[in-house]
Amino acid sequence: MPTAPDYCPNCGAEVPPNARACPECGSDERTGWSDRAGTERLGIPHEEFNYDEFIREEFGQRPSERVKPHGIRWRWWIVAVILLLVLLWTLSR
Repeated sequence: MPTAPDYCPNCGAEVPPNARACPECGSDERTGWSDRAGTERLGIPHEEFNYDEFIREEFGQRPSERVKPHGIRWRWWIVAVILLLVLLWTLSR
């Protein structure tokens, strides 16, 4: 097993003796002390990740194209008017 460098060639952090990876960025001898070593195995999207394309592939539409529910407001108005009429009818008796 190759020994770790004294300083990480990727981020410049001090690497402890006999360390298997850089404590700052996660680079190691297996990844070649690369800059993607810290996030490569975590499943975190890369900088070039396109959120809109992901939504389109997963759900078939863009976030701005999502259908919002219609017709809920007028139903609440009808319920409010009916309740008001029932209240007035009850008080007038």
